[in-house]
Parts: sequence; C-alpha cells; structure tokens
Amino acid sequence: MHIVVCLKHVLDPEITPRYFQIDPETNRPENGDSDMVLDSFAENALELAIQLRDKTPGATVTAICLGDESSEEVLRRAFAFTANAAVRVWDEEWGNLDGQAVGHILAQTIKTLGGAELVLTGYQASDIEEGLVGPIMAEELGIPCVTLVSELELDEESVKSTCEAEGGYTVMSVPFPAVFTIISSETNVPRLPKVKDIRLARSKPITQFESDDIDLDPVRCQPGVKLERAYVLNRDVNCEILSGSDGSELAAELTDKLLALKIV
Repeated sequence: MHIVVCLKHVLDPEITPRYFQIDPETNRPENGDSDMVLDSFAENALELAIQLRDKTPGATVTAICLGDESSEEVLRRAFAFTANAAVRVWDEEWGNLDGQAVGHILAQTIKTLGGAELVLTGYQASDIEEGLVGPIMAEELGIPCVTLVSELELDEESVKSTCEAEGGYTVMSVPFPAVFTIISSETNVPRLPKVKDIRLARSKPITQFESDDIDLDPVRCQPGVKLERAYVLNRDVNCEILSGSDGSELAAELTDKLLALKIV
C-alpha cells in the first residue's frame, strides 16, 4: 500500500502579532525573518500516515511538499518521522497559487508517482484556511474524499474513517483509493522524533519535480480566484494609568471609569 501525505510550509502561527505583515502585492503573509514551520494539521496527517504504515505490512509513506528550497525543512521533518520517501515539487514560474492550482499540481504529482491508495492532507492550512486542496485533489484523481477525519482504520478493501460532525462524530467506510483531510485529535498527536532519526533525515535524498516533469494543465496552474485585498486592521489603543494611594481608591476610580464607559 502506498500512502501519500501532502505537507505545507507556513509562517509560524505563534509569531508575535506586531511582526505579522501582509505583502500588498501578493496579499499573502510576509515571511521576513520569521520562522517557517510545518503546518499543524499537515503534521497531524503525517503522524496518522506513519501510524497506518506501521500497522500495515508492506505499506510505504511518501511525503510531498509544493514549495521552493526552504520547504525542504518540512520534508526533513517527515523523514525524521520515518517517512519512506519525500518529493518537493516547484517551478519558478509558479507565483501566487491558490487552492485550485495547488490541488491540481499535487494531484498530477501523485499520478506521476504511480498513484496512491491513501492520500492524506491537513483539512486546512493555518495561513490561508481555504480547505480546498484535499477535495480538489480528489476531484482531479477521480476518487472519494472524506473531510474532517480524526481516525482511520484499514481493512482489505476499504477505509473506515471517524469524522467530526455537529454534536459528535460520524463513522463511514469508503473503498481504496481515497483522499482524507485530517484534523487534530488525541490519536494523531505528532510524535517527538528520535535523535537518531533526526540525524538520518539530514542525509536522505529528496526527489525534485518541476513543471516539465509532470503532466500539468497550464490554465489550471493559474489562480482561479483573485484575492483583491488582505490586510491587518489598524486598531487605536488608548492606555490610561489610574492614580491612587491604595487599592480601595484605585478600585473605586476603576469602577467609575467602567461605569462611564457603560462596560459594567
């Protein structure tokens, strides 16, 4: 069984808010000197892929990332999780890709690899949060897609998935092959890689694909939706220091202020 997990290199969500900026030309977050990390839901998908591989004799896991050279760090992390292979796909001609274009490129990359029985990805990326890539890959590959999945169980002909639903969970089975978008749960908390695996990950080869290596539709590699504007709201914050000689006096003055502002 071949399991493919799609990863994404994103700006660290824990960045200090005052350092977060939007590029006015691309309407995307500016990287600057901030750390880039593996998207958290993609990391959950990676952990689940490795768990399934370890339970299935003969199974292998291939990690795929669409990005420039800096994105190889997330593929090294996949190797540290003991993924069997890693593929980075990128072309300098690709610019501000949207979910539709990313889904097309990743689906064609999977076809170039010979297909997969299972394709796992995070249910949405922490930077854009469109949640489109998984369903678009499934459409491109002509296979079922199940979203908001927390757990997967394999049998000989199908996959049983536990999915988040309003007020609880639903359980459904779909035949191979299929795409699953993964959420965070207690059962797919990312592992802490062993030191030995981290060291070995540095020397493992990463396969690189460019647009000429994949059967791509140039039109579908262009954004289907134009993002007109993304920006950070400017909020004026006024800070007033209350004066007083003791706690009771300060409390009384604070109460008067809150009453005047109709907060309490």
